[in-house]
Amino acid sequence: MNGHSFTLAGVSLVALGTGALWWPEQGVLCVADLHLGKSERIARHGSGPLPAYDTRDTLTRLAADLTLHQARTVICLGHSFDDLAAARALPETERAWIAKLQAGRRWVWVEGRHDVGPADLGGTSLAELPVAPLSFRPIARPGASGEVSGHYHPSARVESGARMMTRPAFLLDRDRVILPAYGIYTAGQQSHDATLRALMRPEALALLTGPEVRAIPMPR
Repeated sequence: MNGHSFTLAGVSLVALGTGALWWPEQGVLCVADLHLGKSERIARHGSGPLPAYDTRDTLTRLAADLTLHQARTVICLGHSFDDLAAARALPETERAWIAKLQAGRRWVWVEGRHDVGPADLGGTSLAELPVAPLSFRPIARPGASGEVSGHYHPSARVESGARMMTRPAFLLDRDRVILPAYGIYTAGQQSHDATLRALMRPEALALLTGPEVRAIPMPR
């Protein structure tokens, strides 16, 4: 398994190279910011077409993670769809695919600040989900602990040989972990952004996603 194991609030978790978070003891797979239907939303607003494969590619990766880890519960943190219209515009084949992924497991949509629960797509929609001793919410809350969140699409810029490389990254300290965006076509907010610096403790780590998860001091 390609991942980095760590402990948060006494719970053993694994940051996967795909950007998903795995809680082995509870059989929970958590993903943040799927942004399904982004290409449809961009085309609808006339901002220029993107290849219409984002939802399919994201669901393919999610299906692989679910199969590999045999997750019993899936938690989708905030902005699972680019907007509510994008959720309603999903093709029937992709709606059926989501239903197939949900079959036999608990599925929770944790709603983002600016979106509402997806229309007629199964599962349960909640503002946040406490699973003691952790709390799953769409966006980090200053002063919280044992917190799992998304929203910021964090990335980290590091030197790789003679060039600089930017990778989606988990941000981790003793209070919280902020997940990278799991969806395709999701730009990242770099870890040296003032908001992320304020949220994360000085000793925070960035866990770079990819074929091999790499833990580094969080670039500031």
